Amino acid sequence: MATLKGQNLRILALDEGSSDWNVIAMSTNCTITMDGNADNASTKDDVGMFEKPEITSKSWSIQTESLYVGNAGLMLRRIMSGEKFTVMWTEVSTADNKTAEEGGFGRQGKVIINDLTLNFNDRENSTHQLQMTGVGPIEDQSDNINVDIDVVNVYTKGQFVRLFTGVTYETASATDILAYGKQLQVHVSCQLEDATTKDTTGDWTVQEVTGITFDITTNALVRSGERITSIAPNNELNDFEYIYQQGLPVKFEVANVSGDNNRTKGLSIMSGQAVITNLVLNAPNRQTATYNMTLRGYGSYTA
Repeated sequence: MATLKGQNLRILALDEGSSDWNVIAMSTNCTITMDGNADNASTKDDVGMFEKPEITSKSWSIQTESLYVGNAGLMLRRIMSGEKFTVMWTEVSTADNKTAEEGGFGRQGKVIINDLTLNFNDRENSTHQLQMTGVGPIEDQSDNINVDIDVVNVYTKGQFVRLFTGVTYETASATDILAYGKQLQVHVSCQLEDATTKDTTGDWTVQEVTGITFDITTNALVRSGERITSIAPNNELNDFEYIYQQGLPVKFEVANVSGDNNRTKGLSIMSGQAVITNLVLNAPNRQTATYNMTLRGYGSYTA
């Protein structure tokens, strides 16, 4: 029997109340991890120095990487709501890498999204890294995986997603663009707590979301005093230093922009309020000066 290639194992997601499976499109990697929590079951009756571990509970998780970010809003809403949904990892046909292989390997279970990273870097394809934590057991689906898979093949270039902010905490909306931006990353993470009790059936742990944090990190060139356009004003290092010194939350928005000038705000991906918690000026010899900035989310966000 031939070995199973990585491209022929796919992760599918099922929307609750629907019978349509959607493959995590344009994936470049996926990892399925199953962990066993073990107690030492050795007693005074055992001879020798070696322990005898006993599995007392089990947990599992999935990590994926993908070039597709068109469903960023859906992922952001799911991580905020703590919504549980069903996923399947299954063997697919070598003919198109999209059709589930009937009678092949297949497992499924319910998960929650507990970590999401979106990368929008200049002159690169946008990517996302997603971590899902299992809630309850893994089920064998080897005999019931003949399903249709919808696949989307749409790239988003990093330069067409920009960060907009307010000038001060009193600014009503995020209208100023991050000037001369090179890198932009959005990271949302959940704090999980083991909610397993004596009433839980089986050995699989149950996780519960107890908190959500998010931050935005950027890297930009320092060109003090220059403006991109009078129509779309910009924030530069001196502006963000002023915001940082205020120590108060400002409006932000991560949004698509027009391909004509990369400056005009289009479809919003994520918006809310944030506080600048880190500002670093990089001035290496014989290289262009840059600055890095971290905005920590203040309250909830809108996806």
